[in-house]
Amino acid sequence: MIHGPAPRRRRRRLALLPLALVLWVVLEVAVLIAVGRWIGFWPTLLLIIALSALGAWLLRREGRRTWQALRTALRSGQMPSREIADAVVVFVGGVLLTLPGFVSAVVGLVFVLPFTRPVARIGLETLVARRLLAAGMSVAPGEARVRRTRDRGDDNRDGEVVEGEIVDE
Repeated sequence: MIHGPAPRRRRRRLALLPLALVLWVVLEVAVLIAVGRWIGFWPTLLLIIALSALGAWLLRREGRRTWQALRTALRSGQMPSREIADAVVVFVGGVLLTLPGFVSAVVGLVFVLPFTRPVARIGLETLVARRLLAAGMSVAPGEARVRRTRDRGDDNRDGEVVEGEIVDE
């Protein structure tokens, strides 16, 4: 069993997830009510339906483009990290766009549109880098190291270091 601050932080974050989801729903409902009061019920409903349709269309179009870029990068032998990040961002953005709500639609548009996607991709790359650092993995150009340590003394792999290289061509 792993002890220390990392598992406690993870449990604390997981415990906050339901609260974050409830706050997100409350925010979505509050914005829906405000827009409904401002432009009326039927225009608001039509706008929500139009945003969901736009989200489905954008997800299909940008998803296809991202998939083609990923396939091209793989065929050329390049590491498709940017293309993989784009695929994740486009998928999350498309899902957010298909959900009913204005807040999720705005966030989804930032994730899906080609000219705002780099901002979302940078956020995703930062999140992944933080996760890798928290897991004890340091990545520098041309090398990758994973250090695994165990707290229990009865494990034979205590302090084992696994080294590898990433070859960029």
